[in-house]
Amino acid sequence: MSEKKGAGVWDGFKAFLTRGNVVDLAVAVVIGAAFTNIVNSVVKGVINPLVGAIGTKNLDSYSSCLKDPCKLAADGSLESGVLIQWGSVLGATLSFVITAAVVYFLMVLPMSKYLARQVARQKAKEGTQEVIEVSELEVLKEIRDALVAQRGSGHDGS
Repeated sequence: MSEKKGAGVWDGFKAFLTRGNVVDLAVAVVIGAAFTNIVNSVVKGVINPLVGAIGTKNLDSYSSCLKDPCKLAADGSLESGVLIQWGSVLGATLSFVITAAVVYFLMVLPMSKYLARQVARQKAKEGTQEVIEVSELEVLKEIRDALVAQRGSGHDGS
């Protein structure tokens, strides 16, 4: 009996893994991980130099001292004070905005347009099918009326 339960659990697990949503999610995670490298390269190679034209190239170096005196040790750790590193937040925000924009404009928007076209084609096909069904019904009514008219004229002439 335990073998039967084990087989049922295993079958359920296999069904879960082969479901389309799980495979799609796995592909999305792999593509997202690869895409993160591209976005990080864009931020490092394009955005940071643009910011560097105004200040330093490294966004992490932008900070403000909330509680004086802010002293950094040689290894970069904070010895005293309260340091707000808003440059790191800005860099992460830029990475997020770039990622969201690319995902939207290169993946979401084209897919939604494609799906809208598919729905429009389906509706057009259904509309054509309705017209064909209506016209067939009209033709059948005309045939019926013609047959009734022939029978009626045939009975009158006898």
